[in-house]
Amino acid sequence: MNVNFDIDLDFASRDDALAGLKHIAAGIDRKGEMEKHNTGVYFQPIPYNPLTQMANIDHKVAEELGYVKVDFLNVSIYEDVKDEEHLVRMMKDPPWEMLDHEPIVKQLFHIGDYFWLVDKLKPKSLDQLAMVLAIMRPSKKHLIHYTWDRIGQEIWEKPTNGGYAFKQSHAYAYAMAIIVQMNLLLESD
Repeated sequence: MNVNFDIDLDFASRDDALAGLKHIAAGIDRKGEMEKHNTGVYFQPIPYNPLTQMANIDHKVAEELGYVKVDFLNVSIYEDVKDEEHLVRMMKDPPWEMLDHEPIVKQLFHIGDYFWLVDKLKPKSLDQLAMVLAIMRPSKKHLIHYTWDRIGQEIWEKPTNGGYAFKQSHAYAYAMAIIVQMNLLLESD
């Protein structure tokens, strides 16, 4: 059974989130040597090395065999979120003009080194910010010079040349994390 989906969970502390949960670290085959996957874990029985507590099957092969890897990601911006109610308040539209200021953009998750792109496209919504994140990927860079309408028509199409593109779900999740971070920055002033 081939499972073709991706589960990513963001936490202020990955280690705290995994504490007490029985899991096996995913493995990556790097030139014949198994290494621990940076974020992936399995919550189902999978062949593993009991000494390393790591799967002894490369994560891509494991996926083909039907194992489901869950990525537990450290996203430090969540350290300043007090609780669920606070998080919901931080998810409101920020003052988008914050993105006109390079010192602010440099502090933001995933787009810190892309002020030139943010400044060129001037996103003013969650949708546009997600598209900026997608345009940063090689197979979508050609869309930089188009209008938002044109970008929106093509950005989420799967690349036909096999190039790397951001999944729409990831782009939206990261865009929302940036919005949370922008609002947290405002709150801390």
